[in-house]
Parts: sequence; structure tokens; C-alpha cells
Amino acid sequence: MTTPISTVPSPRVTLASYLLAGVGLIAILVWHLPAGLFAGLLVYALVQSLAPSLQRHLPGNRAHWLVVVLLVIAVVGAITALIIVTIAFMKSEHGNPAVLFERVAPVLDRAREQLPAWIVEYLPASPDDIRVVALEWMKEHTAQLQGVGKHAIRILVHVIIGIAVGSMIALYNARNLPSPGPLATALTERASHLVTAFKDVVFAQVKISAVNTVLTGIFLLVVLPLFHVYLPLAKTLVVATFVFGLLPVVGNLITNTLIFVMGLSISPLVAVAALAFLIIIHKLEYFLNARIIGGQISARAWELLIAMLFMEAVFGAPGLIAGPIYYAYLKRELKAARLI
Repeated sequence: MTTPISTVPSPRVTLASYLLAGVGLIAILVWHLPAGLFAGLLVYALVQSLAPSLQRHLPGNRAHWLVVVLLVIAVVGAITALIIVTIAFMKSEHGNPAVLFERVAPVLDRAREQLPAWIVEYLPASPDDIRVVALEWMKEHTAQLQGVGKHAIRILVHVIIGIAVGSMIALYNARNLPSPGPLATALTERASHLVTAFKDVVFAQVKISAVNTVLTGIFLLVVLPLFHVYLPLAKTLVVATFVFGLLPVVGNLITNTLIFVMGLSISPLVAVAALAFLIIIHKLEYFLNARIIGGQISARAWELLIAMLFMEAVFGAPGLIAGPIYYAYLKRELKAARLI
């Protein structure tokens, strides 16, 4: 009689799974693949979250197939719409560089009247000066600009591949499969913790960014116009608030700077009012962070900031973006091992 092989991982197998998971996560950052990883995790998490509610009406793994098909259609539609909107914008009056330079003129005039003299000295004298500086900068950095375009295409390819891989894994896990071996079981547990950490951080940050965006939109599009103050690019700033707000801590600093600079182009009083409002929003966001993200991964804002600074120093921009998710995953593994 043959003795069945136990699928319960031994301490040695568990340690091997930790090493493989750690090496894999570091390799993803070293080889600049976080976009593909996060795209795959997002698709997998969405399929796992949405499919159970559809399984009541669709037998077998048809619910998983339906969610995957809908997500693929949504992604393809979003990419197509983005390309069409970009082309239309570049052909429109708003995308015309000459018109853009002319619209900068009133902003420069107001800035010279309201800003201190030591700042005015560094401002361009006219839109023509801005045009000349911009053209010279583009000539000097032609190679870098071409590299940015290639990098953007490569990230898009990574995202598409990540979506495909995440969809395939979600469909594969929906099948009735035999029990895996000990190492596969341990690695599945590592992957499960990573998916949970990703969901905790990303989905919670989406909620926080949405609240922040709504409040910022009310201030820029409702409150300021009531006082006959119309901030330049107000709608664009609202959209940027949501996009950059998906980055914990750092995203708020970026949007705050943009809004403050735009307010300063109108008057120092508007800039101070915008800064005061943003401070109030961020005080509210501390409570949201503590309640949403902090409650799910037991991490304070300063913990996430330290993790992001460390990851950025070691891995650059990819580390900055991956920092909160990697930190949440680390804390989840340590808690599962009862070390913290």
C-alpha cells in the first residue's frame, strides 16, 4: 500500500516559499515590471470579487468567464477611448501649442503684479520667451523624449500582458483541480497574502482618493466661483486629484502643489485660501487613512511614508509606487507567522 504524500508544507518548504516570493518581488522591481504585476493583481482581484455574486445565476466557471470578458472589453474600450481623445485633443484648439502659449500671457501678467520682485525676475517676459525656451529644451532632450515614448509603450505592453496573465490565473483557479504539492501550497498562500494586501491598499486608496476628489471638486468648481474666482484648469486639477490621489501620501503633495501654484497665478490670497482648504481636507484624510487603510493593514501614514521613501531610494519610481503594497504584504506575512 502506497503512503499518500502530505500536501502540508514543512518548515523547510515554507521557508523556500518565502525566499522564492521575496526574490520574485525584488526581481519585479529590478526589471521594472510592477505595471504588469499590478494589472494582473487588479484583474484577478476583480474577478474573485465579482464572480461569486454571478455564480448564483451562471453554473460552473461561466461567471468567471463573463467577468473576464467584461473586464477585457472595458480595458480595450478605455485604451481606444484614450487614444481617440488624445488625437482629438491634439487636433483641437486646446491642444494647439501656439494657443496654449497665448493663454499663458494673462497668467504671467497677473503673476508680475502680485508676486514678489525676487520671484518675478525668474518669470519669462512673454509667451514668445516661453516658446523659445520650450523649443530649445525639446532640441536638447530629443533623445530623452523619445525614450519616454518607448517607455510608455513598454509599460502599456506590460499592462496588457499582466491583464492576460491575471485573467488566465483567475480562470485556472475556477476549475476543479487536484490537490497541489507542498511547495505549490506554500506558494499559493504567499500569493493569496499578496492579493489580499493589494486589495486592502488599492481599493481603500480608491475610496480615499474619491472622497478627496469630491471635496476638492466642490472647492474648485463651486466654492471659488461663488466668490467670482475661477482657477485655471480647474476641471483638469480635479481629475489630477483623483489620479495622483491613488498614490498614498505623495499623491496629495503633488496635487496640493499644482492647486497652490494655480491659485498663486490669480492672487496670493486665493493661494492661501486654497492651501488652508487643502490642509483641512488632509486632516480629514488622516482620519480616513486611520480608519480605512490603517484599519486593514494596521499601518499609520508615517509607516507608509517611510516604506515609500526606502523603496524609492532603492528601486526608484517603481519602488515608490510599489512601497505601500509591498509593506502591506510584509505586515500580513509577519502577522500570519505571529511575529508581530
